[in-house]
Amino acid sequence: MLLVTYRTPGGLALGVRTERGILDVAAASRRLGRADVPHTVERALVVGLDALDALADLAARAEGEADLFLPEDGLRLGPPVPRPGKILCVGLNYRAHAAEAHMAVSAYPVLFAKFHNAVAGPGDPVVLPGIAEQYDYEAELVVVIGRRARRVPAEAALDYVLGYCNGNDLSARDLQMRTSQWLLGKSLDGFLPIGPYLVTRDEVPDPQDLRIRLWRNGEIRQDGHTRNMLFPVAELIAYISRYMTLEPGDIIATGTPEGVIMGLAEKDWLKPGDVVAVQIDGLGRLENRLVAGE
Repeated sequence: MLLVTYRTPGGLALGVRTERGILDVAAASRRLGRADVPHTVERALVVGLDALDALADLAARAEGEADLFLPEDGLRLGPPVPRPGKILCVGLNYRAHAAEAHMAVSAYPVLFAKFHNAVAGPGDPVVLPGIAEQYDYEAELVVVIGRRARRVPAEAALDYVLGYCNGNDLSARDLQMRTSQWLLGKSLDGFLPIGPYLVTRDEVPDPQDLRIRLWRNGEIRQDGHTRNMLFPVAELIAYISRYMTLEPGDIIATGTPEGVIMGLAEKDWLKPGDVVAVQIDGLGRLENRLVAGE
């Protein structure tokens, strides 16, 4: 399934993307008497993997109810995971990216955090505030956890995944490199657009078999492949869950391939008016315009 959120006067609503359009989960649950179906995005993420069968059954039963499906082009989609409990990011997870950044490849995953203030949705404008100058992009595969995971072995780790989405780990490099800790340059408001869909794991047989690309103003800047991760998704989940418990709705941004601005000889940093798009096989296209801010 492809799960979405979309904006309504009452807040973000949960939808399922189908060939007929976006199923209004709350309306379908009421009409079809399915109180067992999690009808808000918050509830669906808490229930995690256990919600998927009920949502799939609801979508199937709603097929004959045309008015329960909304045209996607008439909706403003939101981030598929609006307020993750944890946002864990992996730095230098592609050898070529580490080389272009002039940083050593680590024997262990390099972890840092973002916070939910950084989350933005598809189409949301992202503000570049005047407090920095060296703004950069990073296309990333984002993993959404669907089941409580503690000390999970790598061979079972993908069983704990709810799904995947596109992500753009925007960075203010001058703030990031100000100290040895990267957090400041990574956690500005809106600096983790994700979406447009949360694609459930059954639609992604192998997360290490995905092409990942990024365009700036229509020009391709990154063109990599998840098979080149130093630490694959399963190993990341196993490693992280050895030290902290992962909960449903937590997300892991798994690192970026080469092609970032920081690695270029002539650095034309992102600026207001730029449009950045990320596309990973099967996950749709995430696009955001950058705007000026104070």
